[in-house]
Amino acid sequence: MKATIVGGGVIGVSWAGLMASHGWDVVVSDPAPGIEDAVRAGLAELTPTLRELGLSTDLTAVTFEADLARAVTDADVVQENGPERLDLKHRIWTTIEQHAPADALLLTSTSGLPATDIAVALKRPERLVVGHPFNPPHLVPLVEVVPGEKTSPEVVERAVEFYRGLGKKPIVLGKEVPGFVANRLQAAIFRECVHLVAEGVVTEQELDEVVTSSLGQRWAVSGPFLSFHLGGGPGGLPHFLEHLGPGLRKRWGQLGTPDLDEATVKLLSEQAEGFDGTVAELAKARDTAQIALMKALDR
Repeated sequence: MKATIVGGGVIGVSWAGLMASHGWDVVVSDPAPGIEDAVRAGLAELTPTLRELGLSTDLTAVTFEADLARAVTDADVVQENGPERLDLKHRIWTTIEQHAPADALLLTSTSGLPATDIAVALKRPERLVVGHPFNPPHLVPLVEVVPGEKTSPEVVERAVEFYRGLGKKPIVLGKEVPGFVANRLQAAIFRECVHLVAEGVVTEQELDEVVTSSLGQRWAVSGPFLSFHLGGGPGGLPHFLEHLGPGLRKRWGQLGTPDLDEATVKLLSEQAEGFDGTVAELAKARDTAQIALMKALDR
């Protein structure tokens, strides 16, 4: 089976490594100069993670074709990871549809653009579905499968089967919403994080410690709804909402509404220097801990 990865950035490299580790022949298509060296370097960096996951680290099946039309000619799956520009995605998908096999599975990693808007460029819009991963795709299990208004149920089913075959946990959303689900939750939480740091309540490092020592651990085994369902005792979520809901609702009105203005960006950037290690070192430590957590939870 052959997969074409469109775009050789961070997400594209991660997809390429994961698919190759599962035995797929992978073609990376990206016209950027020096892209092959960059992708090869990225694949080398994620190889230890693949090994820890028990996956193949033979990534020799990853090849390169800058010409998009040639890259998709015999693809079984196309996973597009281009910039979040609708006009560019229209051009990319017009080319893909013209040259990919009629039965190829067409997937876009877009983090916010609806499949409905992207598929406007297609003669057969029912073929396209969003397969939005959580970074990095080779490691974090979630993939949000988001059909557009005209996406066929068969394509959704094929996408779910494909991602499960890669060891992912696909969740099909019932409707299109800006940013999908995971990114909306991330944005909501991060807004309050910025507010608390900007107000001097905690530092970035202290806030991260609060999350990883409480909510992060709790939500890793039971999400927000199940957590409150359990918090309601024998009466479950109905009891929780009846007795603790009013206080929770009051707290909603007390949440901050920060702005990423010049002063706030300066403060956040300065505090980020307090993280112990380079970005590469911190990413490696994160991946090691993430794998240990996934193994412990059998995820």
